[in-house]
Amino acid sequence: MKNLELSIPDMQSAHCQSRVNGAIKDINGVNIEKLEAGKLAVSVENDNVKQELVQAIEKAGYKVDGGDGEKTSSCSCCV
Repeated sequence: MKNLELSIPDMQSAHCQSRVNGAIKDINGVNIEKLEAGKLAVSVENDNVKQELVQAIEKAGYKVDGGDGEKTSSCSCCV
């Protein structure tokens, strides 16, 4: 599983977070780790699931910002 952190700038209110949660909760291969204002942390099984996740968020009316979103370790002892 890959850990991803996605930036969703327009997802600020509890209502918006609920809409995004509803859009992604039933996608096979996605585990929601944390959903908060402007940010989503998930684990995905593969890149195909990642694409499906982003498409579902965009279909719900929210833009996913920036990069590949993959969370990597920054400490050399964990590499």
